[in-house]
Amino acid sequence: MTRVSTTGTPHAGIPQDSGAPVRAGVPEHGRVPKYYAVRILLTDLVSELAVGAVLPTERELAERFGAARETVRQALRDLLLEGRLTRRGRGTVVAGPKLAQPLALASYTEGVRRQGLRPGRTLVDLRSWPCPPQLANELRVNPGEPVWHMERVLLADDERVGLESTYIAVARAPRLDVDFDPDSTFYGYLRDELGIAFGDAEERLETVLATPREALLIGTPPALPMLLIHRTSRDGEGRPLERVRSLYRGDRFSFTAHLEGDGQG
Repeated sequence: MTRVSTTGTPHAGIPQDSGAPVRAGVPEHGRVPKYYAVRILLTDLVSELAVGAVLPTERELAERFGAARETVRQALRDLLLEGRLTRRGRGTVVAGPKLAQPLALASYTEGVRRQGLRPGRTLVDLRSWPCPPQLANELRVNPGEPVWHMERVLLADDERVGLESTYIAVARAPRLDVDFDPDSTFYGYLRDELGIAFGDAEERLETVLATPREALLIGTPPALPMLLIHRTSRDGEGRPLERVRSLYRGDRFSFTAHLEGDGQG
């Protein structure tokens, strides 16, 4: 049994072969919170297991680490929120790697396919309604002009991983509710069916907690952190085209960006 110790020699009770990024969370004075010491031990255990492997029960882990079950439970919650673990039925299993979605003018479909997964979407709602003033300003339409609101649950290999709301003027896609397959890529529809070329976009990324409704649609606990992206896209002529609000599970997604230097050092 590996017994957790949080006093005495700095880092006592913590395996010295743990990864540096984990050890970096240990205070300089060496007094490590009990749950964090258990978390480090759990991290080592998870790294030795295959994706999908079932973890021992909380009782078994408590006995293994010489810690209270509530301490183990708190460490497990941390790893669940980080996406290292996931719930399956009544058990806890090792999660696969996060989906790395590029911050680029590309569709969700393209990003997921690049990682060898099957993208999909489930339509929640598609209807037109009078555009409110703030959105009208962003889309450069008149307030009250009809806009489409399309809400879809995002899937990766049939797992619910996000929620996407798209707003576009009805005048730009008048037959959206008739001609568009909600399970397909919206960008492909605009490009191939309507001949609309994308120019550029502005994105803003922040962390949020899902509302109870959003958590229900995505199938996650309300306390799970989410990554929220606001995007305003423009067509090839520089006119605003769409406003998108994309909510991604923080335990299943990370985002990448390619940066270039200005050559000035």
